[in-house]
Amino acid sequence: MGIIDTHAHLTCDELYSQADEILERAKASGVKRILCICLNVKEAQRAFSLKERYDWIDIAAGYHPNDLYDLSEHDFQEMEQLVADERIIAVGEIGLDYHWDDVDKETQKQAFIRQINLANAIQKPILIHMRDATKDTLDLCRQYKQVPGILHCFSGSLETALEAIKMGFYISFGGPLTFKNARGLPQVVAQLPLDRIMIETDCPYLTPHPYRGQRNEPMYIVHTMQKMAEITNQSEAELQEQCKRNYETLFHISL
Repeated sequence: MGIIDTHAHLTCDELYSQADEILERAKASGVKRILCICLNVKEAQRAFSLKERYDWIDIAAGYHPNDLYDLSEHDFQEMEQLVADERIIAVGEIGLDYHWDDVDKETQKQAFIRQINLANAIQKPILIHMRDATKDTLDLCRQYKQVPGILHCFSGSLETALEAIKMGFYISFGGPLTFKNARGLPQVVAQLPLDRIMIETDCPYLTPHPYRGQRNEPMYIVHTMQKMAEITNQSEAELQEQCKRNYETLFHISL
């Protein structure tokens, strides 16, 4: 099957001008599918264009919690119309980020609730960004969420991961799993059910070891896959097949 990158910002300004080359390198490295995460309408339109040339790209769209400070009602209505498009398979990345002070917590919560309710209405999974906001994120999901989803680039505790799984989430891991200072993250992976794990790059961010510090792109996901296979005592082929089944189950896609 090959590797599925479940979270890549291919259409961000930093990567889009080189998207063709990036996708060719990804394909040559064994990446067979990429979920392109779009944080605004412009990025989604770019993704639609890419998908015309690369049918192995899937698309998600939603407003990131750090991007809410200048959004209008029109912006939200535009996003709501956009994610109803059949080419978009998920709403995200959405969530809460209390690490930065750019957007107040109440504004983040209201936007998160609105986008959860949107996903419920159109019956598409949600992709969650959760940074320094574990309790509020899980509480709001528990209260409002009706669809499954992914906690992306997970870096939390085993307890948090297991609680999220009970709520219908898959747990996705990125480059930090390979970092020498990853601390307890490998132990979390080792104790999770294999039918609930996924893998991602979050490119252009969080490049895995040994390329940490460089710009990330999907071809580097092979290093995270190798590390996850080592931790879970699976062959890379077995783990790729499991991740494929997980992806198919969540998004109702046959690959």
